[in-house]
Amino acid sequence: MKLKFDSTLDYQIEAIKCVTELFEGLPAQSAGLSVTVHSEILSTGMEYNELGIGNSLILTPEQILKNLHTVQARNNVPKSRNLIEDSGPYKFPNFSVEMETGTGKTYVYLRTVFELNQLYGFKKFIIVVPSVAIREGVTSSIQLMRDHFKGLYNNVAFDDFVYQSKDLSRVRQFAVNNEIQIMVINIQAFQKDAGENVDYATISDEQKKKLNIIHQEQDKMSGRRPIEYVQATNPILIIDEPQSVDNTEKSQKAIRNLNPLFCLRYSATHINPYNLLYELDPIHAYDLRLVK
Repeated sequence: MKLKFDSTLDYQIEAIKCVTELFEGLPAQSAGLSVTVHSEILSTGMEYNELGIGNSLILTPEQILKNLHTVQARNNVPKSRNLIEDSGPYKFPNFSVEMETGTGKTYVYLRTVFELNQLYGFKKFIIVVPSVAIREGVTSSIQLMRDHFKGLYNNVAFDDFVYQSKDLSRVRQFAVNNEIQIMVINIQAFQKDAGENVDYATISDEQKKKLNIIHQEQDKMSGRRPIEYVQATNPILIIDEPQSVDNTEKSQKAIRNLNPLFCLRYSATHINPYNLLYELDPIHAYDLRLVK
């Protein structure tokens, strides 16, 4: 039996549009792709770096904030004062989408990946989840929806995988591959001694052994730490259930250390709804007859 997914639900389309419209003003397609080689910027707007291919964003914060206010006004949610709060834990933009449980949150953020790629060329995405159980649910959803998304997006090539410390080749592939890359990782896999502002040359071998594998130098990766390949891509983060993912200073430090371009946060129960874009709360969901 093959499941069919409805791609025409208005409330899901609005939840997707509220993200894509944040970046109106970017040139189509090529704008989201940045490849860095020898630190040179080519006339195509692509940067080159010896570690791989990454996302770039040429819109100014003022342009994004203007787009944000337009989205917020349409969806009747509180207007943000600033794109990034000076007193907050992050120096990159975070955007929140509130969706009641059972209304297709996972479908929405997965489809948003393909919309961002189709419109702006973004290719590197990391989905951060709070537990192994949710991680498995996300990967199962990707497999179930694979043909659906290929049908919607002109058979676009994409690669998805679960981060596993025993298979670091996938991290290098994530960095260098020129197709859509979706890494799914649970917060526990990279939050231990996340390494922000740490001089690795000064810590002892015993201290290094206590780090998550993603922070340890690897001979098979030219002596680099796997996290360096991730950081070089400026990934777009998608946090599933952020109230359970970055609810401590340690986990916030780990999120910062991924060097994201920006972060999209999806939950029915946000504790801190950074730059709220869309709100499908229990009452609205009930009125739409989406939940009982």
